[in-house]
Amino acid sequence: MATRILAPALLLTGVVLVLPACSDQNGNFDTAQQIGADPVLPEPSMSLIPDLKVAEVVGWKDGETPKVPEGLKITVYQKDLVNPRTVHTLPNGDVLVVQSREPKGGQSASRPKDIIRGWIMAIAHGTSGGTPKESNIITLLRDTNRDGTVDERHDLLTKLDSPFGLAFADDTLYVATSNQILAYPYQLGQNEITGEPRVLTQLPGGPINHHWTKDLALSPDGKFLYASVGSNSNITENGLEAEKNRAAILQVDRQTGAFKLFASGLRNPNGLAFNPESKELWAVINERDELGPNLVPDYMTSVKEGGFYGWPWSYYGNHVDNRVYPPRPDMVEKAIKPDYALSSHVAALGLTFSLNSALPAPYANGAFIGEHGSWNRTAFNGYRVTYVPFENGKPVGKTQDVVTGFIEGDKAKGRPVGVGIDGTGALLVADDAGNTVWRVAAADGKMTPAPIATDDVSGTTAVTTPAPAPATTPAPAN
Repeated sequence: MATRILAPALLLTGVVLVLPACSDQNGNFDTAQQIGADPVLPEPSMSLIPDLKVAEVVGWKDGETPKVPEGLKITVYQKDLVNPRTVHTLPNGDVLVVQSREPKGGQSASRPKDIIRGWIMAIAHGTSGGTPKESNIITLLRDTNRDGTVDERHDLLTKLDSPFGLAFADDTLYVATSNQILAYPYQLGQNEITGEPRVLTQLPGGPINHHWTKDLALSPDGKFLYASVGSNSNITENGLEAEKNRAAILQVDRQTGAFKLFASGLRNPNGLAFNPESKELWAVINERDELGPNLVPDYMTSVKEGGFYGWPWSYYGNHVDNRVYPPRPDMVEKAIKPDYALSSHVAALGLTFSLNSALPAPYANGAFIGEHGSWNRTAFNGYRVTYVPFENGKPVGKTQDVVTGFIEGDKAKGRPVGVGIDGTGALLVADDAGNTVWRVAAADGKMTPAPIATDDVSGTTAVTTPAPAPATTPAPAN
């Protein structure tokens, strides 16, 4: 059953204080109003302890899969993983899966609900019982004959410090951990990495490391890595000094490791990806909490160099967050309005573009988004993979549900995180609660003629090849 936390107890100076929570229009608010360029933003609704509702993770039974629309087919790409978070396709078609768990410590208890946050997250990820299996591994999956089925599985790297983002260039695999970018020598086709890494650069980390996932994207010219760094708080409860180079995307020189602030005011950016059509950097952003169940919409946006996107002083452009002191009207004035809202608390973590895929025409040019799902509303939101069509490098129209069925009632079978395109042009979905990577392909079996790497944003639309004709039995000789 779902866990709804309405009155957690706090121990203050030896006295147990029960703090009731309140909710507002959780159940009657149409979240579709918050999808698109101009989301409906209700008045803030604040309470000392907000309503929480955590779906119990039950996992997938044998033979069960998420649901996809007509024209698509979903299969298990790889199961028996441990918290798969992101997927990354190499130029030869090998797929890397990052399995990762939150680093120990690093979370502050600056708000009442932070005291029970670890317990909440354990339930939400299905890790609350027994000894956890080993995670923090990068695993290589190889489909040797390009039939959509994994033939080989190899653990490239183990015992990492909460890895998340990957990039590959010039025989080097870049891994973003919770506090560093590491550069490993790696030749395509190798089944293990034995060489010692070079520390390309340090990233903001502990002792407080509130949003620990660090994503990576390689620039189209190959000169830079872009690294996402989430905020160290909800709205600066730990002080502004703890937010140095956080709530930001950093531009890192791939040769020297020197970095600069590329864009800021992004509370928790993830899913970094370059649009193959426009060559612009895009990301999905988890916005702030505790303004009510319907604020603030998470969003997808292009990221402009030098751009400031509001956090912590404002949200969705110039909507002032009055909780932040001292106010900064000068920063509010310069805040950029995001391109596209996804609705509140969907926890968007994955983003990939479809232009080079082999998926059917309705998904030919747009963005797939992995929505991990809410836990701080009393009506669930997210728990799906959606698709946003693009034209001329910009989103148009409403999102379309592509992969659903992760949640039924109050129970979660899985939770999608990262998304990517495999070596045949199919969509891959990392399901960290279901411990599975799913493959979503064209139902007619079409595929790209050759692998297209995650880091390749050449923009050339792939020419798909038809599914192979079924084998025929020759007529018997007379």
